[in-house]
Amino acid sequence: MKVKKINRLLYKSLLCLTIAFSVSSCKLDEYNPTSLAENEVLRKFNDWKAYQSNCYTGLWGSLIGMPYGIVSEAGTDLWTFPYGNHNQFRDVIAYEEFTINSGVVRNTWDFAWGSIKDCNKTIQLADQLVDGDANEIRVLVAEAQLLRAYYYSVLVAHFGELPLITVDDPIKNLSPTRNSVPEIYSQIVADLRSAFDNLRTTPLDNNLQRVTKKSALGLLARVYAQGAGEGLNEGGKSYWLRAKEVADSLINNMGAYNAVLYDDFARVFASANNRNNLEALFTAYGLNPYSESYDYATGNTKPNLYLHYYPKLDDAFGTGDIFKRSVNSNTSNAYYGRLNQQFIAPTKYLINCFNANYDKRWENTFVTAFTNYSGVQAISSLGAGVPGPANVTYNAATVTLTAAMANKYGLDASHVGKKIYPYVDVNARNASRNATWQYIPKVWQKGATSGSTADLVEVANANVHPYPLAEDENRFFAYLSKEPLSAADKSKRQYVTVNIDDLFDLAADPTGSTYKSVTSTNGLPLSSLANLFPAMSKFNTNFDGGWLGGNFQQKLGNIMIMRMAEVYLIAAEATLHVNAGDGAAAAQYLNVLRRRACRNPADFNTGTGMQLTTATMNDVFDEYARELCGEYNRWALLKRNKAFESRLQTYNRTAHANFVPSKHYNRPIPFVFLNQINNANDFGTNGY
Repeated sequence: MKVKKINRLLYKSLLCLTIAFSVSSCKLDEYNPTSLAENEVLRKFNDWKAYQSNCYTGLWGSLIGMPYGIVSEAGTDLWTFPYGNHNQFRDVIAYEEFTINSGVVRNTWDFAWGSIKDCNKTIQLADQLVDGDANEIRVLVAEAQLLRAYYYSVLVAHFGELPLITVDDPIKNLSPTRNSVPEIYSQIVADLRSAFDNLRTTPLDNNLQRVTKKSALGLLARVYAQGAGEGLNEGGKSYWLRAKEVADSLINNMGAYNAVLYDDFARVFASANNRNNLEALFTAYGLNPYSESYDYATGNTKPNLYLHYYPKLDDAFGTGDIFKRSVNSNTSNAYYGRLNQQFIAPTKYLINCFNANYDKRWENTFVTAFTNYSGVQAISSLGAGVPGPANVTYNAATVTLTAAMANKYGLDASHVGKKIYPYVDVNARNASRNATWQYIPKVWQKGATSGSTADLVEVANANVHPYPLAEDENRFFAYLSKEPLSAADKSKRQYVTVNIDDLFDLAADPTGSTYKSVTSTNGLPLSSLANLFPAMSKFNTNFDGGWLGGNFQQKLGNIMIMRMAEVYLIAAEATLHVNAGDGAAAAQYLNVLRRRACRNPADFNTGTGMQLTTATMNDVFDEYARELCGEYNRWALLKRNKAFESRLQTYNRTAHANFVPSKHYNRPIPFVFLNQINNANDFGTNGY
């Protein structure tokens, strides 16, 4: 490989983010070193503390956003391409044409490295401060250690051996060498243990964006589990045993660490809990459009991950009938957002993991009923000043079924003349300081069709719709039924009904990783309905403060990096690795999550399958899928359990066809990095 030679003083391959970018991305404080010499400024506590906030930069936007969201979940048993078309992200979704030029892989690498630089500098400069409270300095250093450990945990899990850099050297090494995986994990563990010792149970300055003891303990359990997959040991104990010990410590002492597991899964992604989620151990805080520090123009800090998991509704229904153009999903929709990507859909395996008759995680994770929305509240409060996406009257959002529609979508003729009303109504509020509109939803009560705001109710999460959708439901125009419905069952409904099973081309791919094509006859009422699939809604925040004004492609809500439920899953996983025969003990951890997910608490003990008496690793995999699908962990889970070959072969033939174990257990080293060092050939590409 020809290597580009560059001036050592300008070299930033491992430090790819500039201070200016770090500042604009971070919300904790602001730091502008341009007016004074940096070394002079950073010896003063207040300026050093402001600089320390840069350590949090990599959590938001490109790392904990779309790129890492895809890198950390795709290529597993959970996700595949929609409508049988291998389009975007074919490298990470299906290992097709996977090279060192993968954009999302490079982005993950860049942001982690850039933030490690800030952590190193923060830690290094702490001993040179001329003022400041020693206790506060100790906490801020501990935060930097935890964040450095997190970034390295991402890198080592996905890239394997890599340089372990824990000091900030102004003269950068242009011939870096890789440290071993055990060395890297040893440093990560040391950082997390030190962070745990010095962090508080409450965040510094009562700033919820900052990490605490529970963050360190949760990450330590995760890191031990990940390192256990590498066969690591510590102090005569396997990392699996260490993972179980740490997980048990956090579970058994939740109150002491201010850790919480919600008693109802519906609360986990409730809008009111987004900015202060008690179950979260570690969170990437989104920009707040009501804050004085909010910068509308800040780039790469407003994730658009949610829209990659949604279908393009316009493509399924056209623009002239059921889904009205005046409420347009593919460009500007004040309820769904801008749904113009449609890149990632759940495999049949993931869908089948949920027994939706008993498990409320189904509708709290996936949207399967689609609707119009109105803007009666917005029109009432703003009149002519209402922004375009919200100026939809109740009548404009209401569809009257015609004979042509019934014939087109296979609806019974008896429904002609009936109306489909909107499910949601939005208000519009301008965060005027930043000229960004917020669209706040309420739900129209079923059976109330007057269009009066008196018929609106507030709900915990407006993305969640009733399950199962009732036969007489008249607020949705399309429904993807998890339970197969007969033609007679469908005919009783005035909305388009598609059995989810019918979306898959099981004849071509019995593993359920291939959706039918929209260009061929496929047994659906309309071939374009193959554009539909269950939409993963976890990141589609639509509360006051979660919108980016006119940019409907991006959202501003917080994203949980780790939450308490994962600790129970790690405990169950580690229990089976420590003692494969102890399925009863593993089941106890899983049952805590299954109990709170049970739709009717009385059903937990009635032979519904919600309660386990014993558990296997397959049960653990299934529970991870139900609880944490989409939440940045599936790829690492399969890696540490050496499970890609078996699970892809069984559940995702699309990915299995190109998976090469000798190569794909690590991601490729990005070309941009290799092109900036002198020893690219020696450093290697991880086999790509």
